[in-house]
Amino acid sequence: MATQSSAVAPSQQEYGGDEISALVLDPGYSTVRAGFAGEDVPKAVLPSYYGTTGSGSDRKFVFGDNSIHTPLPGISIGNPMSKDGNVEDWDTATKLWEYAITSRLTTSKPANPMLNGMNDDSKENGADVEMKIEETEDAEKPLEENPLLMTETGWNSGKGREKGIEIAMESWGAPAFWLARSGVLAAFSAGKPSALVIDVGASNISITPVHDGMILKKGVARSPLAGNFVSDQLRLLFSTSTPNPIRLAPHYLINTKSPVDAGQPPQATYRTFATPPHDSFRRFQEERILTEFKETVVNVWPGPGRFAGHSQSGTTNEEVAKAQQGKSFEFPDGYNQMFGAERYKAAEGLFDAKSALSDANNPTPQASQTLMALIQHSLAQVDVDIRTQLIQNVVVTGGTSLLHGFTDRLNQELSALYPGPRVRISAPGNLYERKFASWIGGSILASLGTFHQMWISKKEYDEHGSGIVEKRCK
Repeated sequence: MATQSSAVAPSQQEYGGDEISALVLDPGYSTVRAGFAGEDVPKAVLPSYYGTTGSGSDRKFVFGDNSIHTPLPGISIGNPMSKDGNVEDWDTATKLWEYAITSRLTTSKPANPMLNGMNDDSKENGADVEMKIEETEDAEKPLEENPLLMTETGWNSGKGREKGIEIAMESWGAPAFWLARSGVLAAFSAGKPSALVIDVGASNISITPVHDGMILKKGVARSPLAGNFVSDQLRLLFSTSTPNPIRLAPHYLINTKSPVDAGQPPQATYRTFATPPHDSFRRFQEERILTEFKETVVNVWPGPGRFAGHSQSGTTNEEVAKAQQGKSFEFPDGYNQMFGAERYKAAEGLFDAKSALSDANNPTPQASQTLMALIQHSLAQVDVDIRTQLIQNVVVTGGTSLLHGFTDRLNQELSALYPGPRVRISAPGNLYERKFASWIGGSILASLGTFHQMWISKKEYDEHGSGIVEKRCK
């Protein structure tokens, strides 16, 4: 592969063909996705969570699935992303993203053997040594040969956008950079230049209207009723379970367990630690149990009507749900139970705020935060002439949208709200296409031969500064 200096502007021959592969980085609240443009799925998919051990000068960071799930003494878990889906801790986010890139995609370049200290003149002065160390560090920037396309939310701040290009150009030495809205890329992944993108992630639900490849900012709507909200609903459901509340005991605490009948107390022994992990580690591990429960047990009430309403026969929908076959689930400590109508309650708050469970720490959500209210608000903000086009091109993405029955309920609710146009929903059944739609759209975009003219080159960045991203990346 030819080596490109980061001070030279990209040319058509290099970025328009196969000479250099661009990297696509798609950070989210739950996971970070990174990979080479033109590939079907990201090669690096890592948790956005990180672990820290020690304090002060002894503080160490751990990244990746294996490390952050190990109960190290005193380990605590954090997340550099804020609950609105944007970066909150840039220093840690940079470390995490660089780990994703260098551990799976690129490798550190070998240092020049002439600078390894073995051939130094004994009379060499200290200034020359420092200069050589700096030269060696510069030679090891992870992206000197790869342009970087990075995704962002539709509500990212100008300061956040500028910080992104600064990291790519200055810390990583990228020769070219582009920043793209995740909603637009999700539409591209579905082959649609215009679409209403419904992204149901971990921390947010967002509705993004896209028209001719451009985001309609007035129509962007979001709320916190997403995957983490469903997890909180499950915690409330378990705490009020009968005959006894369900206690979440993560895998790392279990020493031994014995089989028990459904509904019977667990028969398990538990591990003890001289220096136990921080409470944040336990909650993070509990979230893994809840994620598995959401994937296997939780159902969205398919309709017609709301779960709290009545069926056509006059009985309540909850009675109808009780008559259906339940789903069993075994917790790490061996406790197991058959879940019937309860499995519909956890996700009903996404559509009906009145059905959401609540307590002092989890207040009842507002009706305006529900999914259908967000869609109505979003469509009301766009030109009336394109509303029909958007309703006929709905793209569903995000891990939480994989809840059983979600797209059926969405289709039923949309058809009831907008009976005129025919609702068409693009919701790939493939797990990777649904969860990684933004990354896949970025992979498609960055691999196009015509995209070479869009890159912001290192030369342009040096001339105009980080503010160029606001002018170029609309």
